[in-house]
Amino acid sequence: MFQYKTDYSLYLVTDSTMLRGMSLEEAVEQAVLGGVTIVQLREKNSTSREFYETAVKIKEITDRHKIPLIINDRLDIALSVDAAGVHLGQKDLPCKAARHILGKHKIIGVSAATPEEALKAQEDGADYIGAGAVFGTNTKTDTRNLNIATLKEITGKLNIPVVAIGGINSENAILLKGSGIKGFAVASGILAQSDIYNAARSLRSIINSFV
Repeated sequence: MFQYKTDYSLYLVTDSTMLRGMSLEEAVEQAVLGGVTIVQLREKNSTSREFYETAVKIKEITDRHKIPLIINDRLDIALSVDAAGVHLGQKDLPCKAARHILGKHKIIGVSAATPEEALKAQEDGADYIGAGAVFGTNTKTDTRNLNIATLKEITGKLNIPVVAIGGINSENAILLKGSGIKGFAVASGILAQSDIYNAARSLRSIINSFV
């Protein structure tokens, strides 16, 4: 069971292909020091062994800072490293099936682009929703865009936290104020920046202004 409070306010989604000469471990450390509160390991181009070995290294960092490590899609990797939970897309294993495997104490997040998908995930036992893509994204090729009005509709209907995702950075994040979200999920807006620590700090200050 994950023993720390889950704070979704600044949610880092990894993509090592966008790093500027820095290791993923260094980048995650800098992002966490800058204010990231939860990390999702999402490395689509890794072999299973590489993904596992990376997860072990990243979990050392998240454990040290007492924040959750979420594994994208791979329940086997999540279980093998005792991660806090998994994040599932609409084409991944259904939330109900994942809950049956992981048990009631692990965190399960589900991506949603419509109120119907979000409500279904909540009914099936999701702990949070990743809603997007709110501003489009270059890190995924199969995303569906979601406007802020729909985002507000989703947050208004759900009882679980909603995290906005998709092209969020320090320039556009303020546009999400008043949408009802509990946080931003960010990849390039942190990891592709020349100063990861300060990119995270900038987003941290914006989400802090929402409450």
